[in-house]
Amino acid sequence: MSGRVCASILQRASSYTLTLSSPTAPQTRPAHYSSWGTCRSDKLCLTAEESGHWPQSRRHLSTRQDLDFHLSTVHINSILRSNEQIVSVPEFDGKGLSAVRKFESNQLAANAPNEDRRSAATCLESNGMLFGVFDGHGGWACAHAVSERLLYYTAVAMMSKQRLEELEKCMEDGRAVPPILQWYKHHADFNYRESASLYIDHLRFFWQELLDSEEHGEGMSPLDALDCSFKRLDADISLEAQVPLCNDIMKSTAIQVAFAGSTACVAHVCTDMIHVANAGDCRAVLGVLEEDGSWSALPLSQDHNTQNQAEVARIMTQHPPSERDTVVTDDRLLGVLMPLRGFGDVRFKWSLELQQSILASLESGVDLDSLNLYQYTPPNYLTPPYLDVAPEITHHKLRPQDRFLILGTDGLWDELGNEEAVRLVGEHLSGIHLQAPVSPSERQMKLGQMRELLQKRRARASSALDTNAATHLIRHALGTGEYGELSQERLAAMLALPEDLARMYRDDITATVVYLNSDLARP
Repeated sequence: MSGRVCASILQRASSYTLTLSSPTAPQTRPAHYSSWGTCRSDKLCLTAEESGHWPQSRRHLSTRQDLDFHLSTVHINSILRSNEQIVSVPEFDGKGLSAVRKFESNQLAANAPNEDRRSAATCLESNGMLFGVFDGHGGWACAHAVSERLLYYTAVAMMSKQRLEELEKCMEDGRAVPPILQWYKHHADFNYRESASLYIDHLRFFWQELLDSEEHGEGMSPLDALDCSFKRLDADISLEAQVPLCNDIMKSTAIQVAFAGSTACVAHVCTDMIHVANAGDCRAVLGVLEEDGSWSALPLSQDHNTQNQAEVARIMTQHPPSERDTVVTDDRLLGVLMPLRGFGDVRFKWSLELQQSILASLESGVDLDSLNLYQYTPPNYLTPPYLDVAPEITHHKLRPQDRFLILGTDGLWDELGNEEAVRLVGEHLSGIHLQAPVSPSERQMKLGQMRELLQKRRARASSALDTNAATHLIRHALGTGEYGELSQERLAAMLALPEDLARMYRDDITATVVYLNSDLARP
């Protein structure tokens, strides 16, 4: 982020001196529903006029007295580290040597509440570990449900028919079902307790269908399991919003999950292979230690947005030529949605008649605003569905030089490129913090300017401020200055932004760094 943008944060923030009390003041339109040029890349972009109302939670704007950009180092560290997670994985997981030594994760919210989620678990009934990052939009409901459920679906799909029969027998006899996953939860994580019985029932329906299949046998490969689980869970999310449920809380939750949306990037790591399934614009990048001691980045996923021309072409082929100019406009699906694949988002999948019927089925006293539901139809909605969740899956055979995997939501990748992120984690891992190379344009600087540049970059040779590599990434994503130095002033300004301004300048960020057991990889 340039110095001009950082300065504009301070200038613009200090200009907010009013509290919005009426929805008739367009100059104070909240960023989440805005098309302002200064608005960050919100996944779901509706103007207040298009959505038809102004949510209560977005009506307050900060006063000048609210703003304080002079955060102490202790305060900055407290904010950055509040959601840290570090887990060391046992070398022997009960079946063999573990492919993962440890993982480090962190989250920093821009939305209130945070719309990102993360998951990590060991598959107890099959081999390997599963890691996921999920970026919600239109609220956190869909990302939360997917983060709770998707890894179960993947693990069940990889289980053999014999193991599934044991699960089904336990359910029939009313006995405790053996655990499928060993979860690694952060202490702040919570579950949809009211919907737990519904989620278990639909997971059971899934494994019953696998049992009925003559082809299941020893279970699906990781590739097939990831593909199947993405599609099946999205189908269940859609179904749950349509069928009668036993209570109003469960019904409203199901509808909220279906109408919200989430991208997802999930990695399955075993001793010799990594499989990555991606739907949307989260990203997985492998950190590779080259023979000369330098670090290189190997992308294991492709972003599904309008910057990916192959993805745009794929969507265009699914709709008639008459919609060529309307399917993607302003770099968004139907001018509204940035990711081109994702969970939920039934507003881009269902017919208009079905959408209206489901919303009308809610009790008349239900506040749609409180559920993050809006009476809104995307423009030029002619031939749905426009969105699907089919993941793009890549696989990579592990090599001794493959040292770590970074999974991140797009809030991280908006600020850091693949190579820079890998270099930061690699130097953090090795304890050597090298200066960034001088670019060709910088070589044209005058001697005095070059001296100033190098002086500023020497700060990067200091030891890391964070033991957690994910925190290290987030700190540099938000605090790196124009010359590659870590700027405390810039970092303080980004972290001190109040809720109503933060989302204009940064997104929720989730990062998970998985350290691989390279000793197991064969050259």
